[in-house]
Amino acid sequence: MKKLFSILMVIATVFVYVASPMQVKAASDPQTLGDLKNELAALKKKKQENDANQKYTQDQIKAKENAITAAEAEITQAQSDIETAEQNIEDSNKKLDSLTEETKTLLEFIQQMKSKNAYLEYISGAADMTELVMRMAAVEQITDQSQKTLDNLENLIQENEQLKVDLEQKQKDLSAKITTYQEKIKDLHGDLESYDKFALDIDTQIKTMQSQVDSYVKLCANSSKSYLGDNELLTDCTNVPYNAGWLKPLNKGKITSTIGTRWGSYHNALDIGGNPEGTPVYAAAAGTVSGFVSHYRCGGNMLYVNVTVGGVKYTTYYYHLLKVNVKVGDIVTQGTVLGLVGGYSTSTEHGGYDTCTTGAHLHFGVAKGYYTGSINKANVITPPGFPNQKGYSFSSRTAYYG
Repeated sequence: MKKLFSILMVIATVFVYVASPMQVKAASDPQTLGDLKNELAALKKKKQENDANQKYTQDQIKAKENAITAAEAEITQAQSDIETAEQNIEDSNKKLDSLTEETKTLLEFIQQMKSKNAYLEYISGAADMTELVMRMAAVEQITDQSQKTLDNLENLIQENEQLKVDLEQKQKDLSAKITTYQEKIKDLHGDLESYDKFALDIDTQIKTMQSQVDSYVKLCANSSKSYLGDNELLTDCTNVPYNAGWLKPLNKGKITSTIGTRWGSYHNALDIGGNPEGTPVYAAAAGTVSGFVSHYRCGGNMLYVNVTVGGVKYTTYYYHLLKVNVKVGDIVTQGTVLGLVGGYSTSTEHGGYDTCTTGAHLHFGVAKGYYTGSINKANVITPPGFPNQKGYSFSSRTAYYG
């Protein structure tokens, strides 16, 4: 009895380590093959809409870029006009100084002439009335013309000064427009890209989901139950092993990056380092391989496994794999080696193709619900058995963080 009791205690202890936290109730409506096909059709429709929206957005970006180019040209021209205006002001000031001196001398001469009766003598020396009027008009004209010249130059200087002010303001306004355009372009580019840098482009999503549909069509057709076509329940097409709880996907490791915003984008999983390339990666829970993406530009070889633990549906995902040992539609257990740790030789930094890694590690994530490559950020959870804490380490697949 004591021996039996000891065995039962060991089993209970292991269960505590691997059991998941309290789960929510599973969805009441199971997914059918038809549902999966409808999702694929909706994804293809979304691609058409996205293509149209993308073209519109790209056209908007092009228009804003053209507007920036035009504004920059206007700024260059305004700067040239300012320099011209400044030169005109300088030249006018020189002329004004010269004419002011000349006019001052002329006016002083006329004033002296008038005070010494020279003006009267000049006027009275006219032979007749006509010449008298002409002589008087000549003196007045000289005086008026000098004053008008001075007034015109002063007006020109004022106009050039105002032009300079206007052009400087125009430069400021155009610079503000360029800043606005650049911000708009930034926003538009944001519309073209997902905030989740690991998110698959829609073409890859369609390709991945198509492979899942094709796989389930074969599985459902070969199942032991009567084939109901699109009404066939996906759960009836596969014989997924029971999951009592979760295990770690690696025998040991250390969290090097957590879930959340990182470097300006969303990181949807835990990065687990501390293992060299080629280290076996196991299924954290038994389930069906629902998607595989090969050599993706951000994530490398990416594997998705749909599982059910405690009656709740989850999608587990494993990125940066050096090698993948399973295919879509395969049933895997917690002892299945899904693939091997990658992330070093596959990184662009070391001559590979993956832009989102610099060293060997496993990008491991869990999301509530079944997905085929496109993870719903709102449903991402911290993988059971792990804290969302950088630096946490483990040395066993059954090590549980509580």
